[in-house]
Amino acid sequence: MAQNDSGFVGWFAELGLADRPQVGGKGGSLGELERAGIAVPPGFVVKTAAFEQFLAAAEQEAPIRARVAALDPEDLAGVTALSRQLRARVHAAPLPPDISAAIERAYTRLNAQQQAAVAVRSSATTEDAADASFAGLQDTYLWVRSLEQTLDKVRSCWGSLYSVESITYRRRHGFAEADVAMAVVVQTMVDARTAGVMFTRSPLTGDRSVMAIEGSWGLGSAVVGGEVTPDRWVIGKITGEISVREISNKQICHVPLTEGGIESVEVPEARRHTACMSDEELQALRAIGRKVERHYGRPQDIEWAVDRHSGAILLLQSRPETVWSSKEAAPVDRPAADPSLHVLKIFGGSR
Repeated sequence: MAQNDSGFVGWFAELGLADRPQVGGKGGSLGELERAGIAVPPGFVVKTAAFEQFLAAAEQEAPIRARVAALDPEDLAGVTALSRQLRARVHAAPLPPDISAAIERAYTRLNAQQQAAVAVRSSATTEDAADASFAGLQDTYLWVRSLEQTLDKVRSCWGSLYSVESITYRRRHGFAEADVAMAVVVQTMVDARTAGVMFTRSPLTGDRSVMAIEGSWGLGSAVVGGEVTPDRWVIGKITGEISVREISNKQICHVPLTEGGIESVEVPEARRHTACMSDEELQALRAIGRKVERHYGRPQDIEWAVDRHSGAILLLQSRPETVWSSKEAAPVDRPAADPSLHVLKIFGGSR
């Protein structure tokens, strides 16, 4: 890496959750996983410093953050119109030469190691925090095949910070625009035989003694996007007992295109009702999930993939589980102005 590239680019091995302000939620999590000894596809992060420099140049022509901050989140027409304008501006603006050069050097180093396609994934600074999740609100691009495509998709990821969904979420939750920035993960693609998600507590009941695993053939985008009904298992976190085993009719899967990108294809009839994971693979995934949960100290929502060629299980993301954790964190009752009222209420007394 060139000496000055570290301001714009960081490699997973150098990063952790403490670096979220510079690399976003996804970038921090991938670095944290790699440093904890969890297998993840190699990659780097285009830091928020690159976004800030790019945005500062754009705002010299016309404001961006101030216009978003002035929006009424309930004015859908206004949000939509501004979103369309801002995304077009960001995508059309040229990359500053020093940022472009830093990305090119990192991409060349990564590609020399792997000779493979990459995923280009948005990583917002407010993403995957314990008290809020921007997951799914910004863009991800799979099977990107060249440096030129990668540079283009970095701008697209920056622009997706101004999607209708992302703007509306920020405005409704009161996030200050000056505190929100976008990093971008550039990561070697996994040619997945099988992929899916794993919850280290039951997403249905909140039970922390079990894990729920969902998976299907091909890339995980079909599962995450809800385009296929995945196979589903519930496994005892400690015992490894598989208490639920639901094998679905997996009619389609996502596969890579030679020229880049992905497509949806029909799964051969013989494989549609075949389990996409063996029991041995499920137990290996359970062990990984336990290790990740112990590392973070709280339940996790994990994306995983099984490499088609090596059979290795790799994690693509791990974020805090928020649904049940939020319920547990909520107060069970409002504090009373007079604490003695609470005692009297318990014992049925009155004053």
